Amino acid sequence: MKPYLEHIAASKEGSWTLFDRRLPAIPFEWHYNTEYELTLTLNSRGQRFIGDSMARYDDGDLVLIGPRIPHTWCSSSDAGRGSVHQALVLWFSEDFVQSLILSHVELRPVQRLLESSFRAIEFSPTVRAKARSIICAMLEQSAEDRLPALLQLLLLLSRDAGSQPLTSSAVKIPSDIAEERIGRVLSYLHLHYQDQNAVQELSRIAALSRSSLHRLFKLHTGTTITDYISRLRIGNACALLINTQRSISFIADDVGYRSLANFNRQFKAFKSTTPRQFRSAFNAMHA
Repeated sequence: MKPYLEHIAASKEGSWTLFDRRLPAIPFEWHYNTEYELTLTLNSRGQRFIGDSMARYDDGDLVLIGPRIPHTWCSSSDAGRGSVHQALVLWFSEDFVQSLILSHVELRPVQRLLESSFRAIEFSPTVRAKARSIICAMLEQSAEDRLPALLQLLLLLSRDAGSQPLTSSAVKIPSDIAEERIGRVLSYLHLHYQDQNAVQELSRIAALSRSSLHRLFKLHTGTTITDYISRLRIGNACALLINTQRSISFIADDVGYRSLANFNRQFKAFKSTTPRQFRSAFNAMHA
């Protein structure tokens, strides 16, 4: 499935957009935006997919995503606060933020924050809690009051020493003619990463020679196709280790590893721990 470009309707009241999305469940919708996106997810649990990152999310998840990075959330359950899953999404354009930053030296930390968002950023628990209060309060504010609140929020996020990048590199959909080709490749990989012949099929999907495909892929993702597939496999394995009781050998096969020894070796290379230790550590934290 190709990630689609989500059109963001311009706000009639302000120069940026706040969207309050409420659903009985959050569906898998693989898409990207041309704006910066800050998403606060409430009363929802499930899997978050951003670029080549796959991770579990919970109530209060807060992520900043740079333009043109494919992403989606997919809920598995609510967090016990009613049946409605809520996503508070803030969208703002490059032109909007640069108009503020260039004329106000005090906002230079925000520039660094936005530059970091091209690998997508998740924030520390303390900052998430403070940001949650600011964002939720925006729902009751006028457009005039939301603007200073947005600046306060961005400065708060820019000072978070505990923030972490989510993707292995700046994975984004390019804006030129390569957009369609790389978009087809990334979409295919996210659906077929466990297939043994995935790499061989990509040249046909991209309508490129094998060497051209590898050059273009590395140029736009910052990593090789093989490493990208490995990260998708290990990321999905983490989700299965956390959310199911399936044996490690079955999980290895599910994500595309025919050799359990190779799966264990690759998992430790990416996560610095074995699959069994990873599952045990997670269960101990949530006992």
